[in-house]
Amino acid sequence: MSLGSGARRRGRLLIGLLLAAVVLVTAGGVAVSRLLGGSGPERGAAPASPPATTTPAATPSSPPPAPGADITGPLNLLLVGVDTRVSVPGWEPHADSVLVLHVPRGLDRAYLFSLPRDLVVDIPAFPKAGYRGGRTKLTHAMSYGSRVPGRAKQPSAAQGYELLRSTVSGYTGLRIDAGAVVTFAGFDRLVDNLGGVDVHIDQRVVSRHRQPDGRHRESGPGGYIGPQMVYEKGDRHLTGWQALDYARQRYIPGGDYSRQRHQQQLIRALVGKILDQGLARDPDRVQQVADALGDTLIYVGGRKLIDVAYALGGLPAERFVLVGLPGRSIGSGSGYRGEQLTSVGRRFLTELRAGRADAYLAKNPALRIKT
Repeated sequence: MSLGSGARRRGRLLIGLLLAAVVLVTAGGVAVSRLLGGSGPERGAAPASPPATTTPAATPSSPPPAPGADITGPLNLLLVGVDTRVSVPGWEPHADSVLVLHVPRGLDRAYLFSLPRDLVVDIPAFPKAGYRGGRTKLTHAMSYGSRVPGRAKQPSAAQGYELLRSTVSGYTGLRIDAGAVVTFAGFDRLVDNLGGVDVHIDQRVVSRHRQPDGRHRESGPGGYIGPQMVYEKGDRHLTGWQALDYARQRYIPGGDYSRQRHQQQLIRALVGKILDQGLARDPDRVQQVADALGDTLIYVGGRKLIDVAYALGGLPAERFVLVGLPGRSIGSGSGYRGEQLTSVGRRFLTELRAGRADAYLAKNPALRIKT
């Protein structure tokens, strides 16, 4: 017996939400896109296991349960944008954007937060890549883990993700159930396929990479040269290349923390676009969006992508909370070592694990990112 229209609609909605989430991290630039399962245990929790499930009862006269109906949560998804330069032989991918989507048990709300690329963390030993472990910037976990002994010029982004996943799990105390590593390819086509995206630009942003007509700025002796695209404050309609360019900029007031905020705002804007267009109710349009991503969306893991999509299908859009974790620099100038979260930011992770995120955000409203 086929699935009911409500179940199909929820599945399409979540595919749209997942596409929007995956699209966001494209702003960091990536070599390969994969959804990967498994990770280390949460602090004080049992060893890593598949997402919590139940087995719905079925009778001969009732339809089979929808895909993913047995997944009850909690779920933690790691979304990674990787700085990769495919034209440079042997270039090792660096994690340029690192985002975590936490969905508590019950799957009725979600929290999206970013970790600074330069966050100083303990990266565990990773024998597969010959890495002995150390304390350094989070962005390097991807590159250290990507090294394949005997294949110096063929780093593996998927292998690098393994080490990054373990590092993020160790720092946050969250078991990572799935993740995505995404590439630039298809991003412009995806946003343009949706007819562009409307976003509120909360500060003036001058692009280092693009000219006003969309052409790339040329590289000169002292950096990029030529006229620059400028994104003025206010409600703006962005095309594909503009959305990508805007979300990449970090040499702006607020630095990488502002970029993290802009990327999360872009996710919300894309989710809103999908809902406003009724994309979730149109299987042909969903397929068009998936086709626009092409090979940049490849699923790998223990559960099928459609299972995760249906499991999260009942998530209300208004319960999709963007969280900005405050941090500060360690060292300065030539002695700059990286970033660290403030006590307020670190405490959010503790409260999130304990299921008290809403109460903590109510006491610290500045952590909520406005859209």
